[in-house]
Parts: sequence; structure tokens; C-alpha cells
Amino acid sequence: MSINSAPKSWMTAKFMDVLNVQGGTQPPKSKFISEPKDNYIRLLQIRDFGAKPVPTYIPDTTKLKKCSTDDVLIGRYGASLGRICTGMEGAYNVALAKVLMPNYLSPTFVRCYLLGDLFQHPLHLLSRSAQNGFNKDDLAQFNFVLPPLAEQKQIAAKLDELLAQVETLKTRLDAIPTILKRFRQSVLAAAVSGQLTEDWRQCHTVSKDDWHNVKVGDIVEKIEAGKNLRCIETPPTDDECGIIKISAVTWGIYNENESKTLPKKSLFIESRRINVGDFLISRANTIELLGNPVIVHEVTKNLMLSDKVLRLVMPESDKLYLGIFLKSHMGRKEIESRSTGNQMSMRNIGQKALLDIDIPKPGNDEQIEITRRVEQLFTFADQIEQRLKDAQSRVNQLTQSILAKAFRGELTAEWREQNPNLISGKNSAEALLEKIKLEREAATPTKSVKRKKTA
Repeated sequence: MSINSAPKSWMTAKFMDVLNVQGGTQPPKSKFISEPKDNYIRLLQIRDFGAKPVPTYIPDTTKLKKCSTDDVLIGRYGASLGRICTGMEGAYNVALAKVLMPNYLSPTFVRCYLLGDLFQHPLHLLSRSAQNGFNKDDLAQFNFVLPPLAEQKQIAAKLDELLAQVETLKTRLDAIPTILKRFRQSVLAAAVSGQLTEDWRQCHTVSKDDWHNVKVGDIVEKIEAGKNLRCIETPPTDDECGIIKISAVTWGIYNENESKTLPKKSLFIESRRINVGDFLISRANTIELLGNPVIVHEVTKNLMLSDKVLRLVMPESDKLYLGIFLKSHMGRKEIESRSTGNQMSMRNIGQKALLDIDIPKPGNDEQIEITRRVEQLFTFADQIEQRLKDAQSRVNQLTQSILAKAFRGELTAEWREQNPNLISGKNSAEALLEKIKLEREAATPTKSVKRKKTA
């Protein structure tokens, strides 16, 4: 968005002629405590403005840089560069800078301006050594569009209304993944209980009594495991060999990029090569991910099993149904109840315990129908998920679109026509900039001039 597209009644000034920033302080970690205490103050870090804050407290001193809930902070470095934070009070650290604004600006207008591309785009063009970042000299080169104060307040009011609607929409969209997760689990539960194919049985004169409880060991012919080898911590190239990590089978889809490179090709065990069609699970993982199954659909790298990833060898016709069962609540309960280990961060399931799991198994024809229906319903859920991602992307773009319109003056075009007296004369942007200048000069301490002593 070009700054030249602003209305004629607005002024274009330099960022530091209108605003200022104040960097934070970084006390030593030896002073950190995790609970509030007398004469201590909350240390605000970038993470504290996210979904998982980690409260930290430090001794309160006059050297600390502090903020109130109304102050606006800007993330200064790395992935958090340009992140706008507000709503908390305490002492902020060096990864944040507080925006100092004069009395003649609308705080909401300034906060929204900082969220928009007029500020964010040049900010993200900065590059300094290993991390992106900014200082006052950088901001001094930025331009700032300055509407009259009355119009700032109008823009702020409209943005409050429109962005609140966008946030409501985001909240509703953000709830959909949880709904889809519950939907998939309900499909799996219906599949392994026989409810999903109840109508099919009626049409084919098949009884639920034809289902039998069997062991996983009655389906699986054998289990194969790899070795624990010291490797190079990067995926192998085309002419190299490697070994898969637990994360290759963790998230429901086989990911061969989650692998390590063997230092020598001679260490590769051909009988443990990953092939298309393999049924893989992790025998060690966190409790909620332990034993999650994947079926390999594509192979482009020379990879072998690790000691923590098992290959279950069974008839092709049973793979999809066993995968459905192990992903279902019933299957998860069986795996979790048989897991061992004292640490909840990493649990294990032995081959014997895995093969001993009970599984309700229908006849072959109904099993085929179950897998067909589950795949059909999951495909439907996947399509909704993709539409959701598209919608979320459009909503994110909508926020910037609204901000762009605001700072081109489009949201207040009619208001300007109806209120020319509020944007001219003593109410003009030019007069406002002069007031800001005078306020700054009055706040700047004058330096006393030392006179030389005469002999």
C-alpha cells in the first residue's frame, strides 16, 4: 500500500517525529522466580502474550522499563519481529520495545497503524546480522500518515467494530478443527462397534453375531524392528541411505523427510528397508501418540526401520481395518493400558503386549465395507479441513485489507465530507503535528551550558 494514497487533508511525517520507542531491560536469569513475591514485579516476555504464558518475576527496581495494560509493545527480534502486544503490565524485556506516543494521538489508531502494512512491510525488510531487528535509527527512516485527531478517533471506532467482527469469525473458524477431530473419532468408534454398518448388515442379512473377538496376534504374522544407530541428523540424499525417526510415523501420515543419514551404506539392512504398503507404528512415544499407525503410500528415499519403529506384517486385506481400530478410542485405550515406563513424556509398548490386544473383527465383506465408509467420511472431513484453511487464509487477508482501507482514508471518506471543520484550521493534521512538536520540545530537558572561568 502506498503512503501517497492518503487523503489530502492528512500529513505525511517521519515515524520518529510523531512516535518514539523505548527498549526493555534484561535482568539476569539468576534473579528469576516463578511465583509472585513482595517487592517483585512480573517480567513480560514475548511468550507471555501468547496462549501459553510462563509467568516470571524479578526484583522491582527503578532501572527496569515498565508498561501498563494500555501501553503498546512491539516485538523486536526474530520470528516475533513486529508482533504487537498489549493488555499486560509489568517490566518488559529487551525483546520488546514500548511505543511512546503524544497526547494528541488516538492510542487505538496507533495500535492499528502498527498492525498494518504501512508499518509492518518496511519493518520486515530490515535485516541485521543473524536476526532481523530494529532500532530507533531504523524507525527514523519510516514514514507515518497522520490524520487530524477527530478523524483518528473515527477510524479507531470503525476499526474496533470491523476487527471485532473479524475476530469473532476467526474464533468460530478456530473451533472447527476440534469439531472435525470429534467427528473422526465418532466415525472410528462407530466403525469398530458395528454401528457404522448396521444398515449394511440388514441389507445383506448379516448378523452382528458374526463378529469375533480376536487378538492382534491372530492378524499379524510377524513384527519387524530396526536398529539404534548413530547417524547424521539430516535426511539422506538420493545416493545415501538412512533410518527413519519416530516423527516419521507420528502424525498419521508417513513422512520420509523425518529421517537421519547413515554414516556408511554398509550399515543399511536390506531386510528392514521401508517399502510402499508397509504398516508402521512407533513402539516408543508420548502416551497420546504411542502406537499410532501409518501405511506407507510413497517411497523416494533409501530408508530402514529404527529400533523404535515397528513394521507389522499381515495380509493386505487387514491393514486398513487394523489401522482403524488402533486409531479408535477403543484401540487407544488398549495401547495406553499396556504401555510401560515411568516418564509420561516417553512411553513404550512391547511386541508381546501389542500382539495380545483384543480386537472386534467382522467378516471379510463387512470389513471391506467398514474401511470404504471410513475412508469416504474421512475424505469428506479432509475436504472441510482444506476449505477451512482457505477460509482462514482469506480471513487473515481480510484484516490487512480492512487496515489498508482505513489508512487510505476510505473508511472515513463520507465523514470527511460531512465534517470539513473538524479537519481544517486548528483541527488540521498540520496543526496537530505542530502540537506534537511543541509537546516534545517542552518535555525535552534543556542542557545547562558551562561557562569557562575567567582568570
